[in-house]
Amino acid sequence: MIIKLLTPRSSIDAWARTLGLAAVIAATVFLMWQSDERSLGTPDAEQLRGPSEPDSFVVGSHYRAWSEQGNLEVELTAPRIEQFQDADLALLEGPVARVFPSERPQPWIIEADKGSLRQTEGLLHLAGNVVVTRRAENTDATLTTEALTFNDKEGTVYTDRPVTITEPFGVTQATGMKAWIDQRILELNSQVEGQYETLR
Repeated sequence: MIIKLLTPRSSIDAWARTLGLAAVIAATVFLMWQSDERSLGTPDAEQLRGPSEPDSFVVGSHYRAWSEQGNLEVELTAPRIEQFQDADLALLEGPVARVFPSERPQPWIIEADKGSLRQTEGLLHLAGNVVVTRRAENTDATLTTEALTFNDKEGTVYTDRPVTITEPFGVTQATGMKAWIDQRILELNSQVEGQYETLR
């Protein structure tokens, strides 16, 4: 079963937009950190390092990006980031991104056990206890899953894993999800169930 949500005021629709925004900003911030110059290296150094070891790494990383107006837009932290230049791959340990939308005083928080970024393909994969939290006054809403992929080139966010969206007055569960950020469409693929409380 596929559900398409086209209503601009849909809270799930807002999830899709913000997830995409967070992915693009987080990826952009991390890519700004990377140097445009490739390491020339030496065969001896590569042999000493081994093919499974990173070309470079950062411990205790903390990145921030501001808007042109000087407002904080995103904070990205990770205990460790490893870069593998030949594979065009960066591995993030325990990434946490805080996204500050201009229309909201409270940040969105995206966290996972690990992440991987493929710069050329524009793909950010998050895995293990992926939680997206939308903070609001006295209420939080969360999206949880075990894996989530952001495709910057296609403007999509997707997973084939079970997804749970928890809001103050209800819970939606599904297996598999795909969102098109620009079109503001979210599809819940199968086994869609919802439980909601009505206001009295």
